[in-house]
Amino acid sequence: LQHYFIQSNLSIMYPTVPGSTVTLERGKDGMVGLTIGGGAPYCPVLYVVQVFENTPAWKEGSLNAGDEMIAVNGKPLRGMTKVQAAKYIQRIDGDVTFTYAKLTLDTNHFKEAKSLDMVMKKVKHKCIERMSSGTADKLGLTRAVLCNDDLAKKLEEFERNSKFYKDMIVRAHFLLMDFNAAAVVNKGMGDLFAQIACREKCAANEAFTQFADTHRNYHRAAVEFQKKAAPIMNKLGTYLNKAVPDMKLTIKKYADAKFEYLAYCLKIKEMDDEEYTFNSLDDPLPRVEDGNYEYRVVLSCRAQARAHFLQLRSDVRVKLQLLNSKHVQDLTEQLEKWTKVLLQYYEDALAVSQKGNVFPIDIDLSTVVDAQ
Repeated sequence: LQHYFIQSNLSIMYPTVPGSTVTLERGKDGMVGLTIGGGAPYCPVLYVVQVFENTPAWKEGSLNAGDEMIAVNGKPLRGMTKVQAAKYIQRIDGDVTFTYAKLTLDTNHFKEAKSLDMVMKKVKHKCIERMSSGTADKLGLTRAVLCNDDLAKKLEEFERNSKFYKDMIVRAHFLLMDFNAAAVVNKGMGDLFAQIACREKCAANEAFTQFADTHRNYHRAAVEFQKKAAPIMNKLGTYLNKAVPDMKLTIKKYADAKFEYLAYCLKIKEMDDEEYTFNSLDDPLPRVEDGNYEYRVVLSCRAQARAHFLQLRSDVRVKLQLLNSKHVQDLTEQLEKWTKVLLQYYEDALAVSQKGNVFPIDIDLSTVVDAQ
């Protein structure tokens, strides 16, 4: 009777959806793919701690972290320790049928799970991302995901590519500015030589006129080069100014999801340590005696955070792969165009120089002196 009242009070304080059943086939390793916690002697309920990816329980999708385990193949689990329950499940041959009660997230507890404490835990993990494993372990911080994150090298490569693009565009921009300055000088010299030609006679006039035309043609060649180079610069700028910022925004969301997941891992570790300390003194925590609902809410939040983290991780992988392939393809294409345009300019400038070779120029200095 006392056990009945305890369970009734639990259902009032910490809501769960009435019992449902699900049958799971065992995997090739003989496991169903979940771990359980709680149970006797301190906690009145057994619950799902974690459902592992790509296992029968994960693929079926009914059981989630925090759900209460009521019975297995019709046998009630009440009064069992988690070890006893796990061994009982392992001894079952063939499929396993679970009777469970879904955990419903109470609004107040859900907000508490996303409190300032969790925000500070996220900040901690951001601070230790570049710490050594030993230092992080001494601080009690989780580095497993950080250390084993194979995206780190790909993100570093992305940053290097972004910097390369930026440096290349800056240098190309300065080159265009130099070409523009040279074009302005050539136009000015062309105008100056045209004025000189107006004061000369015969051969000198013709020579200075041709010399003026040569410098004006240099100016025209440089202007034509700038017109052809501008679209190439714009194309390269699209990658730098649109694709790169969009990718960085995706990476920021991914990093935030990663640190949120790690924050929940740290929160669970703290709650586990607290429970272990009280149990060692044979003085169980009130939350554990009441069904450990707060802990189960954090388990559920961690599972959701992990799913969100893995989804964004997948998105970042796909985006990086697409962006890298586009980076290689576009860079090759635009550099080929740039080389052709630059080569065309030098060929045009060489042709102008050969056509404008009017040296030596004969000038009657006595005539110039008489005119002065």
